[in-house]
Amino acid sequence: MPRPSSPILSPEIIGEAGLALSRAGEPFGVNAIARHLGVRPSSLYNHVGGMDGIVELMRARLLVAYPVELPRERWDDYVVTMLRAQREMYAEHPRLVPLLVGTTTSSPPVIDAYDDLATILATAGFPEGEILSIIAVLDAFAIGFGLDLAAPDDIWQPQEETRTLGRLLESSERGRARADLTFEIGISVLIDAFRMRLAATKKKGAQASAAAVDR
Repeated sequence: MPRPSSPILSPEIIGEAGLALSRAGEPFGVNAIARHLGVRPSSLYNHVGGMDGIVELMRARLLVAYPVELPRERWDDYVVTMLRAQREMYAEHPRLVPLLVGTTTSSPPVIDAYDDLATILATAGFPEGEILSIIAVLDAFAIGFGLDLAAPDDIWQPQEETRTLGRLLESSERGRARADLTFEIGISVLIDAFRMRLAATKKKGAQASAAAVDR
């Protein structure tokens, strides 16, 4: 019998199968992925070590599915584009979020993406001692607004009369319109805060340099 022209299994195929099951709201562990691909679970272990490995394969496939392609000269434009992409990513895979958060990131392409972001922030002038914290803030922001986008149309449903909330709900947007408005407010506040922080850092650095020259 001739050999197949392409392998039945690969890390990319396994990762994509896991994402397909996640999007469908189905289990996406080793056994479930094996059933989905029509192979024995033992076959997967030729390509992945277990559930943590599958999560990393899925993380890498998400990077391919939600790329950030933008000139990197302006850190703020890059960050905004990245957050928009990641928001959609988390909204479409909400069940995957706990596993992504609870697993150490080791996938080489994902590490490369984080390295790109760290380099962009460092080049912009953010203090190196703060960059990992800034990246963590950006991750939390994207995850939070991704889950908000995946939330029910009605976020609040008071059962009794309220002083203010009920009145606001009567005239508020619902569903995607509400989530988009919330995201735009949030991203504006976040980026403005980082711009102010960067400006203060640069001003402090300039003052320190001027003081050194005076001495």
